[in-house]
Amino acid sequence: MAQKTIENLEEVTIRFAGDSGDGMQLTGTQFTNTTAILGNDLSTLPDYPAEIRAPAGTLFGVSGFQIHFGSNEINTPGDHCDVLVAMNAAALKVNLQSLLDGGSIIVNTDGFNDKNLKLAGYTQNPLKDDSLSKFRVYEVDISKLTALALQDMTISGKLIDRSKNFFALGMMYWMYNRPLETTLDWLKTKFKNKPEILEANIRVLKAGWNFSETTEIFAVRYDVAPAKLPPGRYRNITGNQAVAWGFMAAAKKAKLELFLGSYPITPASDILHELSLYKSHGVKTFQAEDEIAGISSAIGASFGGALAITTTSGPGVALKTEAIGLAVMVELPLVICNVQRGGPSTGLPTKTEQADLLQALYGRNGEAPLPVIAASTPSGCFDAAFEASRIALKYMTPVILLTDGYLGNGSEPWMIPDLDALPDISPSFVTTPEGFQPYSRDHDTLARPWAIPGTPGLEHRIGGLEKQDITGNVSYDPENHDLMVRLRAEKIERIANDIPLAEVEGAPSGDLLIVGWGGTYGSLKNVVARQRAKGHSVSHLHLRYLNPMPRNVGEILLKFKHVLVPEINLGQLVKVLRSKYLVPATGFNKVRGLPLRSAELEIEIEEILKGKR
Repeated sequence: MAQKTIENLEEVTIRFAGDSGDGMQLTGTQFTNTTAILGNDLSTLPDYPAEIRAPAGTLFGVSGFQIHFGSNEINTPGDHCDVLVAMNAAALKVNLQSLLDGGSIIVNTDGFNDKNLKLAGYTQNPLKDDSLSKFRVYEVDISKLTALALQDMTISGKLIDRSKNFFALGMMYWMYNRPLETTLDWLKTKFKNKPEILEANIRVLKAGWNFSETTEIFAVRYDVAPAKLPPGRYRNITGNQAVAWGFMAAAKKAKLELFLGSYPITPASDILHELSLYKSHGVKTFQAEDEIAGISSAIGASFGGALAITTTSGPGVALKTEAIGLAVMVELPLVICNVQRGGPSTGLPTKTEQADLLQALYGRNGEAPLPVIAASTPSGCFDAAFEASRIALKYMTPVILLTDGYLGNGSEPWMIPDLDALPDISPSFVTTPEGFQPYSRDHDTLARPWAIPGTPGLEHRIGGLEKQDITGNVSYDPENHDLMVRLRAEKIERIANDIPLAEVEGAPSGDLLIVGWGGTYGSLKNVVARQRAKGHSVSHLHLRYLNPMPRNVGEILLKFKHVLVPEINLGQLVKVLRSKYLVPATGFNKVRGLPLRSAELEIEIEEILKGKR
């Protein structure tokens, strides 16, 4: 056995990459779950191909999964990776640009045959020329070693080939000193009724670990100590799971049934999948035939007294627009969750983007204002979903909740909250007909009463035609229309009195304020921390409430010489800040379907501080 040494690392970023059928998402998820149980802080970036099953070996069929984990605070999945596991030539070509100079490449040599090289666009084998000289390359015939581990089993060649991802997983478990038990337990549960597949995967996983232990090509393995996280009970959670759980918690604290009416769409479908598992907890899920039916069913459920939600992505929001206007007009609580993806139209279905902000703020006919809330981390999606529900119920209004593909699919450790510590958000239903008027209003919130259909004496009209003030009868009177438009707008503006003031991370005034929203939070937090460590006057303001904004945002902006707004769009929040607060804010914009890279933003910040911008 070769002598091995162990090196300690504070953090590391690994990217698994291969064909969409190579199981890279499963491999990355298993590595993530094991790493979370060990107590490392982490952040992940699943990177799916848009094609359902692209031809094997092609560039557009490459699937990747990146995990950044460490013993310190981890806020992003990493700008670049330290280790690339490439199952074929296409995976290498697509992901090589993400690998740091001096990084390690573990390649499955079987994926570099003449056919795969041609499909990937290589004119010669990169493993045999000097094109990878600045990296440490470990060549392993993973396919062959997987077949050898299973040679005495009577299973198909297809099943053998599909097991090779577990050989790669076993290698990485050995290299980073991860135990096998978490994945072994998962396999025993997953394939308890398929003993041959169970045995094959267990064999291959152990074979990958044992190969790494005995081979001479790996002389070093690495240890990453647990992170010093606040005490509590943790689990690994994706943003989509956190959204689902946030809605369930809100329903419990509101003492209402939860109803989801949705049409499946990437990357929001996992919220529907997750909630469908909890019928025993008062959750009703309805997979509609289209986006319009999805939101319309949710409006009906709200009319019937449920906490109603609908989930979608940008193209689906476009289809739901008229129904969102209906919810504004009838003033019923509803949460529309938009897990943003690359656009326009079908765009980049599996990639992330922040380009739906203006759609959320203004994308409806007529004067139809509504609250907009944005989550900023995968685990923070729980709090954002709960808060969106609270506001919808208290103010009798639809609310748009913005997440994005990175937040929805990405994962991180989440401290499970105490349900008893969450606030009670129970709504008050009208139960008696005395003095009931469907469009009378609460003195403070301007919310109209919520009357459950079927309650004697509380019959009233709903619909998309303009309502008469107080009575709710259909009205075409010009002065009444002007009044109702202003009342609905004022109701939304009053929410600003019910949300916390914005807080700046760093000094409350100075040379440069970085203003962000949504999933850029981790990147901006890292950049600002590094700049402040250099002695630069840089602070960070991250907005959860985008309409209405906290009351002190304008005051904060005026305390800084420069305002920089990084976004994964062509400058949407910066337009709003300029028009609303008349500040000469500058945008930093990259729209690549990927999370914002800290290193690129840092260059821009230093140029501004030097007076070159």
